Amino acid sequence: MPHEFLASLPAEQQLALEAAYATPARAYHNVRHVGEVLRHFDAATQEAGFEREAEARLAVLYHDAIYEPGRADNEARSAGLAREHLQRWPQPGVDSGRVEELILLTARHGRLQPGEVDRDAAQFLDCDMAILGSDPDTFSAYDRAIAAEYRGEVPAWLYKLNRRRFLKGLLGRERIFLSDWGHARFDAQARINLRRAVTHKQ
Repeated sequence: MPHEFLASLPAEQQLALEAAYATPARAYHNVRHVGEVLRHFDAATQEAGFEREAEARLAVLYHDAIYEPGRADNEARSAGLAREHLQRWPQPGVDSGRVEELILLTARHGRLQPGEVDRDAAQFLDCDMAILGSDPDTFSAYDRAIAAEYRGEVPAWLYKLNRRRFLKGLLGRERIFLSDWGHARFDAQARINLRRAVTHKQ
């Protein structure tokens, strides 16, 4: 997880977090994904700002720490791991409850509406979904990686049906991204990518 923010964490915490992301092996929800989300988080920090930056940044680090395709409790388990680690390695002034809250919100991607969450939460969630607004090749690689994670976990026809339903649902939203920052930065390209993906999966 090559990101400078990790340098501020105790060495044991870094190792524990890296181990979590390595188990099981993942095609998308891995250390590289965290690095990409952090890259967008840094941009959001510079361009829009966060009221509670430390909590949001920790939520980025832990939001997919526990991930098994098809399980409904990944977010809750990741939030629990964050709580456990922050109790073991406390950071002055950090509200661990807020970190948990942000991680739990990732279970509601595609269902939240602008205004349902505060600005920090909206920007945090948009950083996680920023891949939707990436260049076409990067988006296609992401789509293939998600499919690879589910291969062998659910029947291919069911995955394709559910994936298309999810992407089509995003495309049908008035706003895909919850924050003004995310909407301005990613919406136009995300719609191009989603239209292409939905058409391809027909």
